[in-house]
Amino acid sequence: MEGLARLEYRGYDSAGLALIEGETDGGVASGVAVRKRSGKLANLKQLLQDSPMPESTTGIGHTRWATHGGPTDENAHPHYGGEDDRLALIHNGIIENFHSLKTSLLEQGVSFRSETDTEVAAHLVARAYDECKDLTEAMRRVVNDLEGAFTLLAVHADEPGVVVAARRNSPLVVGIGVGENFLGSDVAAFIGHTREALELANDQIVTITAEKAEVIGFDGTPTEGKAFHVDWDAAAAEKGGHSSFMEKEILEQPTAIASTLLGRTDAEGALVLDELRISEEQLRAVTKIVIVACGTAFYSGMTAKYAIEHWTRIPCEVELAHEFRYRDPVVDQHTLVVSISQSGETMDTLMAVKHARELGALTISICNTHGATIPRESDAVLYTHAGPEIAVASTKAFTAQITACYVLGLYLAQLRGGSYAEEAQQVMRELHEIPSKVETLLAGMDRVREIARFMADTRSVLFLGRHVGYPIALEGALKLKEIAYIHAEGFAAGELKHGPIALIEPGQPVFIVVPGPDTPHGLHGKVVSNIQEIRARGARTLVIAEEGDEDVVPFADEVIRVPQAPPLLEPLLTIVPLQVFAAELASAKGLDVDQPRNLAKSVTVE
Repeated sequence: MEGLARLEYRGYDSAGLALIEGETDGGVASGVAVRKRSGKLANLKQLLQDSPMPESTTGIGHTRWATHGGPTDENAHPHYGGEDDRLALIHNGIIENFHSLKTSLLEQGVSFRSETDTEVAAHLVARAYDECKDLTEAMRRVVNDLEGAFTLLAVHADEPGVVVAARRNSPLVVGIGVGENFLGSDVAAFIGHTREALELANDQIVTITAEKAEVIGFDGTPTEGKAFHVDWDAAAAEKGGHSSFMEKEILEQPTAIASTLLGRTDAEGALVLDELRISEEQLRAVTKIVIVACGTAFYSGMTAKYAIEHWTRIPCEVELAHEFRYRDPVVDQHTLVVSISQSGETMDTLMAVKHARELGALTISICNTHGATIPRESDAVLYTHAGPEIAVASTKAFTAQITACYVLGLYLAQLRGGSYAEEAQQVMRELHEIPSKVETLLAGMDRVREIARFMADTRSVLFLGRHVGYPIALEGALKLKEIAYIHAEGFAAGELKHGPIALIEPGQPVFIVVPGPDTPHGLHGKVVSNIQEIRARGARTLVIAEEGDEDVVPFADEVIRVPQAPPLLEPLLTIVPLQVFAAELASAKGLDVDQPRNLAKSVTVE
């Protein structure tokens, strides 16, 4: 139950447990006890009080996000397999060929208690076990007949000290303890017990007992997982006195940015990215960069595009990962595909990376989670080291992702030499000043919180930005959609007169992200003109501007100040007030900031 509670942030609509009942040393158990309920963990906790489970040292637990079949008690996991209820199975992901498999089982007289694809796997594994009497072999036989992305865990009363799991394109990590071992979709599930873990590759099966963890491929060949140490502890996954994880993670951004920068330069100030595992020669030959991501990570890529192209003069595209492989993209061995995913398990992004590799591109993953699938499927990885992010709405991961993209762009600039390398060293020095500026900014957010509480009944908010302020406007709008459930849209300020200005009416709140006066091409003045245009039509203007920028004052109902920074680094500052605003407004409405409706932290199905 503690492990499931630590995974609540991933999103779920039902929960359940299966424990081996009446375990004996070296023998068989009397059965497998299952308890499950739709709704939150509190419902399962109440059931366990009303109907206690047996003492046990072997079990599996699951929180489900409904795909096949609604969020009901019957569809909750675990599911029994076979007619004797001696096997129980849980499952993350989707079994794409479940319908044909279920049809075959029905024709053979198998009865089903749920509408899920998972129960099909449970019956198949139970049947295979009846034939071979070995749970690992039974799992191996079945997974080779399944299509889709899945992680399966199973226990059987005839093997009371054993849990067997299989993974294909869905998260699974092994926790290595002393006299105990664990499985989880995230290390957070077992971080209170051990910080030693094993990465599993795709198409692998792991069998754990209290004493060992053994790994084989789907073909039965013995192999080994990759050991790693989790560099944060259980306390890092707790709220630490804050009202929400989101509030805590917003305040952790100075540390997250600093940690992402830590150790990236040598004594002379040159960038060193030892973890990349791609040769300098290959990177120098890159003629195009494509960033693939979804949601907030996509907006971090949009932000980074401006900087990467400026510093390297290499063309950079940013694509939604779920569109990338379906439009026949033009990439080759001189293309660098950069994927961005906090969890490293985003299925759309994973499939985009695989497609890019099939086309011969170099692939680099920017990720926050060690042991995740996308880094393993990529040629190289740049970890953000932001620490666990529990709230569904991403905050510190966003700023850490932008920082990591900047580091990658500066490294590529350094490889080009000459003035590119000189500018890279200067920008790195300026980047190292950002954490303290974010800390200063966070200390002055009281007025933003007041504005948010005052606007708790607002039905619509618009966001405007230009240059790097445009993706920040999009991200600011997304935060309000995610956690406050109100209409919010971000626009490029230059698009105003091409349509969106028709939305402006008296009292309409509009946030404007104003570029600093030093931004090239006169963009500062152009955005100030945009403020005048919407103010003249009755908009309530909420202006985010640099300290010392007085040009905005006559046209702003509110001015939210951020510290001065080079134009390309401004997003690391201007996003912060928008995060604080969204979190405070949602809290004022009495909403669950950390677990917004209909959303999961990690989207692990396409």
